Amino acid sequence: MIEALKSDEIVNKVGGRFRLTALIQRRLGEIIDGSRPLVERNGMSDLEVVIEEIMQDKITINDGLGDNA
Repeated sequence: MIEALKSDEIVNKVGGRFRLTALIQRRLGEIIDGSRPLVERNGMSDLEVVIEEIMQDKITINDGLGDNA
């Protein structure tokens, strides 16, 4: 799953590496604070869950980061 971070597909989904980093960081914080994953965990780490949520279009940069992020 971490291999997905090496792909341009995930970078292009969110509009660049900076936005991807910001989205991952925000969502990881939410999950650590107790937010439920939007995909089945199936033994995945928190980071893998976030990556899968992005790949499945469950979360986007516009889900709370605003237009200036």
